[in-house]
Amino acid sequence: MTDPRTRRARILRGDLPTEPMPMADLLRRTPYRHARIPGASAPDPTIERGLDLALRVGALMLRCGAGAPQVEGAIAATAAAAGVDQVELDITLQSILVQARSAEGRQHTMLKVVRHTRFDYARLVAVHRLVESLVAGEVTPDEASDRLRQIKRTPRTYPKWAISLANAVLASAVAVVIGASALAALATIGVVLAVAGIARLHARVDLPEFYGNAINSFAATLLAGGLYAVGATGAIPFTEADFAFVVAGGIVAMLPGRTMASAIEDVIFGYPLTGAGRLLAVLLSLTGLIIGIASGLGAMLTLTRWTSSSFVSPDVLDLRVSQAPIVPALLASLVVGLAAGVTVQSRRGLILPMGLLTIVGVAVSAVLTRGPGVGSVTATGIAAVVVGVFGRLLAQRMDAPSLVLVVPASFGLLPGLTIFRGLYELVAQGQDSGLLTFQSGLSTLLSAGGVLLAIATGTVLGEYLAAPWDRHVRGSRRPRTDAVPR
Repeated sequence: MTDPRTRRARILRGDLPTEPMPMADLLRRTPYRHARIPGASAPDPTIERGLDLALRVGALMLRCGAGAPQVEGAIAATAAAAGVDQVELDITLQSILVQARSAEGRQHTMLKVVRHTRFDYARLVAVHRLVESLVAGEVTPDEASDRLRQIKRTPRTYPKWAISLANAVLASAVAVVIGASALAALATIGVVLAVAGIARLHARVDLPEFYGNAINSFAATLLAGGLYAVGATGAIPFTEADFAFVVAGGIVAMLPGRTMASAIEDVIFGYPLTGAGRLLAVLLSLTGLIIGIASGLGAMLTLTRWTSSSFVSPDVLDLRVSQAPIVPALLASLVVGLAAGVTVQSRRGLILPMGLLTIVGVAVSAVLTRGPGVGSVTATGIAAVVVGVFGRLLAQRMDAPSLVLVVPASFGLLPGLTIFRGLYELVAQGQDSGLLTFQSGLSTLLSAGGVLLAIATGTVLGEYLAAPWDRHVRGSRRPRTDAVPR
């Protein structure tokens, strides 16, 4: 029988102090969850080498655009494969802190700060394969350290001019997905390339992203408005709908969709500080984008009012993504995925799967909105879940982290046209049409925010649901010796 005093002491004492999370929990639902975990603490030299290698792996992944959950899993797997039985790990937006205790009882703590990030999914794939090889025992920790150094030194897959061109093609394809004509698609390419030139000019003074986005979106809106003004004279067949499509395509090209997905994933999987930091960055970037477009629309409205001419008719507010012909929209969605893969510096062998996955997402969304009439937010969320499931399974089959397929494939679902309509309603309030009200504009922008949230949460849910099937869909493993991210 338990002593009443002992029972009372337990009640007063409360919960036990927080212990380090078991390595198996850190590896759960990751591609490395079958890694062999050491059964006892290692000596000091082994702990130091293991933590150093794991920290370098995590820092490179964070620098290349990985989310905190992917970084956590890779660090834990690397440390376990290098002989560390238990590790304390803390990841923030710009730093990684790891700690482990050796067999001699000494605490080893290491910190790495990542001040700049550049999306480079080819390197992420190379690091992922390196960690898999290390976990499988195909390379030693010393060999892994050398290969990691080679991965860091390898030049990026695509030059800057190719990224700018891919971004322009991406915006043009998005415009076609939502119903743009061939002329509007070509105009979108020209506008985005011109904005890229403007961005290079203000990049010389290292302008913060908020101001850069505002300048870029302002320029894009004025350039598209100039084309519409020329079309209004009859010189070219450029309509008010084409103007909306060009601006909408440019919005998608500038939207921080990659960071949004990572931020939501961080929050969902227990990294609120990192996720909050990313979300704040997304909010500031999106605010700059909105301010630039709104300023451009306001300037055009003022100019047309002075000249007693008509700007964009209220018919533009009736434009919907679902009005685009289905076959051109699906073909354009393939181009969206291909171009998005180039913009994130992905491996060449993964570009086509990204395009096919984009078609799947756009097709599911189109079927739901055009068939049973499901709302845009719900349809986009369901399509995002499908993209997440198939992206995870396909990524495992191709020996790559799922985010390198899922994030580019979700670009075809981004709500560029909805954002434009909301901004037009906000800026054009007080004009002749009673349709243009501040309330309706705010409601439309909130709907666009709901779509962005549905994309981020849907893809994360899809990956989570598909995780148990990783081992079943993965092909027979071959030793991975490629250190060059091609």
